[in-house]
Amino acid sequence: MTTIYHMADKDSWNRAIAGGLYRGTENDVNDGFIHFSTKDTVVESAAKHRTGVENLLLLSVESDEMGEALVWEPARAGVLFPHLYGALDPTKVISAVELLLGADNLHVFPELV
Repeated sequence: MTTIYHMADKDSWNRAIAGGLYRGTENDVNDGFIHFSTKDTVVESAAKHRTGVENLLLLSVESDEMGEALVWEPARAGVLFPHLYGALDPTKVISAVELLLGADNLHVFPELV
């Protein structure tokens, strides 16, 4: 099993919990899939795409729980990234941890599994 990570807006995530489905960020919706990262890529992804963004949660899920809707596809420099083609069931999320910003405007990450 591989733990994968997604950075979600806290308010959007709370609405998803209430509604039973999370469809991702605006960028995810536009791309047609929910972007996930591994423990080896999530910090770099946050720095590249989310520097200075407040109100984020780091969602953790087990890749095996996503079924065939999860596809590993090459992105930056051919590194494989997990993409979920469909909505995320909030009950599949292991944890949702607040990502605070450091003085450098980069997110402070917890120790990742």
